[in-house]
Amino acid sequence: MTFVPEHKPVVVRAGESEVFGRPPSSGRLIVDADTTGGALSSQRIILQDGADGATPHHHNTASEFFHILGGGVQILCGDEILTAEEGDTVVVPPRTAHAFGALPGRDADLLIIITPGVRRFEYFRLLDRLGRGEDVLQELIDSQDLYDNHFLDSPAWKTARA
Repeated sequence: MTFVPEHKPVVVRAGESEVFGRPPSSGRLIVDADTTGGALSSQRIILQDGADGATPHHHNTASEFFHILGGGVQILCGDEILTAEEGDTVVVPPRTAHAFGALPGRDADLLIIITPGVRRFEYFRLLDRLGRGEDVLQELIDSQDLYDNHFLDSPAWKTARA
């Protein structure tokens, strides 16, 4: 059976999306899954000067699409470390370990789409609160099933980002 989402057209005007984080890692919440009938969720992530984006994790039910709007990134995909530059796209399948960070000494600007959509805005708000010391790490650990964001260890990623 094919999943066919139902939703009204979605328009997010420039400057209307919610900003989260602060340099060297920040972003914009563009579209959440509840707005698209579960079709997708999307964020824009901006990393400065080799900054880390997401730590190693996987999603049980969703693919993650990375389109590099500017700069360059390292992306963990399974046990492989990929390098992607402006204009490149990488799609990571469900249940595959992945992480990302700006290339050392470089900035990165990424459009990320998760499909089918996972409600992620609250996840990014939680990360933002953690970064400001307003929440505790246990909240993030306890939310893994809720946001289909399952953390894992990756020796390959540790080596690449050392």
